[in-house]
Amino acid sequence: MAKTAVLIFHDDDASLRVGASVSERMRQVAPDAGVEIEVFVFGPAQAVLSAHEDGETREAFREAVDELIGHGVVVGACVNVARANDAEAALSARGLRLDFARDVFLRWGHEGAAVLSF
Repeated sequence: MAKTAVLIFHDDDASLRVGASVSERMRQVAPDAGVEIEVFVFGPAQAVLSAHEDGETREAFREAVDELIGHGVVVGACVNVARANDAEAALSARGLRLDFARDVFLRWGHEGAAVLSF
C-alpha cells in the first residue's frame, strides 16, 4: 500500500493549521485511494502538543491531532524531544507513538513514502 507521511515541524499558525487540515482531508479519502496516512509532529510543533499556550490555532491544532488519533491515524512524535521536555508520559497518554525521529525518517525512505512538510 502506498504511504503519504505528513511532517509538521514549524509552530507558526499557518503551518499548524494547514498541516493539520491537510492531514485530516487526506485521512477522509485515503482508504478509497489505497493510501496509508502517517503524521509526525517534530521540533517546534511538537512543543505545541504539550504546551498550555492560549491561542485559537494552537488549541485547534491539539484538537486536530487528537481527532486524527481517534480516527486511527498513526501520529508520532520524537521520543528524545519528549524526554527533554518531560512530556513523554503525557504524549504517550494522548495516544502519540513516540519514536526516534531518525528511525521514522529512515523508515519512510525505505517504504517509499511521499512526505509533505509543514
